Amino acid sequence: MLNRKFIASFILFSLTLCTASFAASNGEEILRRWTHETVAQTKEGDQEIRIRATYYSNEYVEALVASEAEKNLWTADEMENYKYTLLKNLNLAESIPFHISITVSGIPVYLQPFDKHITMMIGRTKYSPVDYEKRFNFKLQGTRDGMVFFPRYDPKTGKEVLAGARDVRLVFDSAPSVALSSRGDVTWVWDLARDRGKVGGGKAAARLEIDRLLKRMDKLNTDRESLKKQLEAIDKEYKEVNARIDELQSQ
Repeated sequence: MLNRKFIASFILFSLTLCTASFAASNGEEILRRWTHETVAQTKEGDQEIRIRATYYSNEYVEALVASEAEKNLWTADEMENYKYTLLKNLNLAESIPFHISITVSGIPVYLQPFDKHITMMIGRTKYSPVDYEKRFNFKLQGTRDGMVFFPRYDPKTGKEVLAGARDVRLVFDSAPSVALSSRGDVTWVWDLARDRGKVGGGKAAARLEIDRLLKRMDKLNTDRESLKKQLEAIDKEYKEVNARIDELQSQ
């Protein structure tokens, strides 16, 4: 008969493998959920374009960190360091980031200026990129990818653009591509109700908060110095005016 301890250990090991497999599978599903892809080609076959767009939702970021940690067998500290670097580069506090990958076969595509060919829509409001991978401006043949950042706060109202929003839409102008021009602009939609994750907590979030507070302190110090100079100028003028009054009254 098999040893009971061996059987118990084998069952526990099997359950661990199943759990890990399920977690990996679930993580991959989450990563795919926030990525959309469009493929188009001309009837003549002289151009094919493949565009992939990934929205960095909270759920996607958490799944990405967990996936990388699992693949690289990171410690908790290594995972937190990766998360900190990722969040810092994504600049989620001020921007809404997307990763764009474009592959063109055949006739090349010219997207300069790239920020005129891609738009983020929240409700009926359109937003242009505040920053993007500048290599998208060059003749595109083959594969090119990079980040595109949109404003998290409306430049006119100062309000967070995602507050109360149901979805995020990204519109890619079809005009530069002969393969896309016949079908019209490409629109990808991400349902925000499905964003069940939340980026926050842990050492990475604390470090980012410290970074933000340090920047805020620098700004406050700059403002204080500016106000100090203004106050000194006012005090100087006040003394000059007061001295002139005394001079006039003594005549």
